[in-house]
Amino acid sequence: MTRRVAVTGMGGVTSLGADWPTIRGHFRQGRTGIRYMGEWERHHGVHTRLGAPVDGFDVEERYGRKRIRTMGPVARMAVYASEMALLDAGLLGDKCLVGGRTGIAYGSSFGGHQAALGFAGLMLEGSSPRLTGTGYVQMMSHTAAVNIGIFFAVTGRIVPTSSACTSGSQGIGYAYETIRHGAQDVMIAGGAEEMSVSNAAVFDTFYATSLKNDAPHTSPRPFDLHRDGLVIGEGAATLILEEWEHAKARGARIHAELVGFGTNSDGTHITQPTPDTMAIALDLALEQAGLPPSAIGFVNGHGTATLWGDVAEAEATRKSLGEGVPIHSLKSYFGHSLGACGSIEAWLGVEMMKEGWFAPTANLVQVDPKCAGLDHVMGEGRALEIEHLMSTNFAFGGINTALIFRRV
Repeated sequence: MTRRVAVTGMGGVTSLGADWPTIRGHFRQGRTGIRYMGEWERHHGVHTRLGAPVDGFDVEERYGRKRIRTMGPVARMAVYASEMALLDAGLLGDKCLVGGRTGIAYGSSFGGHQAALGFAGLMLEGSSPRLTGTGYVQMMSHTAAVNIGIFFAVTGRIVPTSSACTSGSQGIGYAYETIRHGAQDVMIAGGAEEMSVSNAAVFDTFYATSLKNDAPHTSPRPFDLHRDGLVIGEGAATLILEEWEHAKARGARIHAELVGFGTNSDGTHITQPTPDTMAIALDLALEQAGLPPSAIGFVNGHGTATLWGDVAEAEATRKSLGEGVPIHSLKSYFGHSLGACGSIEAWLGVEMMKEGWFAPTANLVQVDPKCAGLDHVMGEGRALEIEHLMSTNFAFGGINTALIFRRV
């Protein structure tokens, strides 16, 4: 017998703020977190100068230097997002965190970039003054998961997810499965990513970054005929997932119910997505939720604004859900936050479903005919009362995910 899974806490930090009312205000005003990255001027091998940083984020005074010495920016954002989510769930400091029935499923693409410089210096120069005793813990790909565990004294299982753009959504999905099958009662789930020019360089080498450097407010443009590539962002988001009866017994507020998760891999190409297997991931989520395609009222899409990625996603979404389903991409506001995007989009998707209002895809003016057949929300936000939201993500290596949330 499988168990129901409730979302009882949510929190995050983004380039547009660290709480839903602030972010919603920016959405309604059409403001994005994209800006010109003047600090990248010295990197002559990188052509894009656009990014969506979380400016001014600093937790040293809040947590103290000793407690954050093993944390790079990615782990600090993850811990902060988790603190806000646990506070929202009414579980901050609760004894259930240390009883072995609470676990963590959390991911990032890489870890701490600055910490890697110490090891790079050692390998290139033979010695490195940057190398410290905490460098590896800051750099390792599971730095967010283990720092959350240590900070909140969590003693259950830890599931680190490092799968590029699906790190956050896989974290949520694997946390859901862990609770659903009885291994834990509560899971701290999500993803984080820190801003680095190296992240931009990865996509720059594939000619996949936006070059609208003189007009940051016009890019990225997911699903638009004139899109020219993605913009790198950063941030973190955490969802507290809880076994339904456990949540009800303690009188928890329930934001939504997580009812379906699908994940698979294309098994074909490292960077070119395959619509048929992408669609299967959506089908798997529907099957697990016991829902027909028509039950999905809105799709919180991946929408990176890359030329082939958007087309493959649109084809996969049509194939699984049929034509006419409403869809948007929040990367038009935050850029592509890689390991964080799936969790940020899940968090804000649930907030919008609760409110009955969905933000439009920013900068979407003329839908690419190859992305047509879906009901792209553009220009203005849309009031919609829906029962089920699907949030989808697709990553390098052909990793695909879909999450389905039910309104309560």
